[in-house]
Amino acid sequence: MEVSASNDVRIQNVLGRLEMILDNENMRIGVDPSFDLKTSNARKSRCLYELTMLHRDASPNEISPSFVSQTRHIKSKLMANSQKVNAHMEACRSVVDLLKTAVQDAEADGIYSEQQFRYGDF
Repeated sequence: MEVSASNDVRIQNVLGRLEMILDNENMRIGVDPSFDLKTSNARKSRCLYELTMLHRDASPNEISPSFVSQTRHIKSKLMANSQKVNAHMEACRSVVDLLKTAVQDAEADGIYSEQQFRYGDF
């Protein structure tokens, strides 16, 4: 029983860390230009990995009901997080496309494109 209590504390700590990471990321993504999404994602992944390892040998009836409730709460935060990350990535793609088009337009002098002016075409 002592091993189970120790495992419960570890699970509770990981769930708490994951929730803090999600809250921070959900609050800052798309708002704070200095926010490091890559580092935050690595921390999120680490928590999810730790939870997987802590639950790998547990049967569903061994999981504390309080963890089930907390996990459902975190799942809703993960869903919101997924939407925010997807929106952020789509915004990044749009900016990259705009910059790519601007560079292509700046490189063109308006007379000939690279494809129109090839040596082999003569």
